[in-house]
Amino acid sequence: MPGPIDISQDVAAPADAVWTLITDIENSPAVITGIDSVQRLDDNEGFVVGTRWRETRTMFGKSASEEMTVTEIEPGRSYTTEAQHGKAHYTSSLRVEPTGEDACVLSMHFDAEVEGMLNKTLGAVMGKIFEGSTRKLMQQDLADIAEAAEAGTLNSG
Repeated sequence: MPGPIDISQDVAAPADAVWTLITDIENSPAVITGIDSVQRLDDNEGFVVGTRWRETRTMFGKSASEEMTVTEIEPGRSYTTEAQHGKAHYTSSLRVEPTGEDACVLSMHFDAEVEGMLNKTLGAVMGKIFEGSTRKLMQQDLADIAEAAEAGTLNSG
């Protein structure tokens, strides 16, 4: 399995505007070109620990959906989501660090763990194959968020 992977993107927009974008899950398909659709799966108000959604992307020519759950939040700064797909457990985090009044760094962390010795062996081999694609996907997500934040679009507070 690919991971851990850490990347970052400078953003010429205030950290609070970027935070608003990355926590507006329902509108993420309008911001991130790689997301086809999102379906919220909880009754929570806003964006809190326990927020759950199904995210659908087209990957390697096929539609793939993952159910994501927010497991940690540092309000205004970072959040972590986890997802389980078969024997694989995924963890991803987004962090916003202000670097000035109208600038910040947006960072993403991704890691995957698999259960079972055979799955771990296959994961180690396949992970190297998919690591480049995963990194490229993550970089595009961050670039899309930066572009939207810098354009001032979809800032709904």
